[in-house]
Amino acid sequence: MAKDDYVTIKGTVTDVLPGNKYRVMLENDHSVLAYLGGKMKQFKIFVIEGDSVDVEVSIYDTTQGRISYRHK
Repeated sequence: MAKDDYVTIKGTVTDVLPGNKYRVMLENDHSVLAYLGGKMKQFKIFVIEGDSVDVEVSIYDTTQGRISYRHK
């Protein structure tokens, strides 16, 4: 996937699901199923319910995404 094939949108984690999956409510009132990006797993950054995050959503499948950043 090329760098232009995704859009970064801010959102809030609403549910923590099994298998390192998260339900995220985006700013535009859409809900996506997201997983943690590789660097976040590598550096053991924890995400809990209520955290504000940046989600990279594919332009081809807008129901799934990757959490790329957790805001403080």
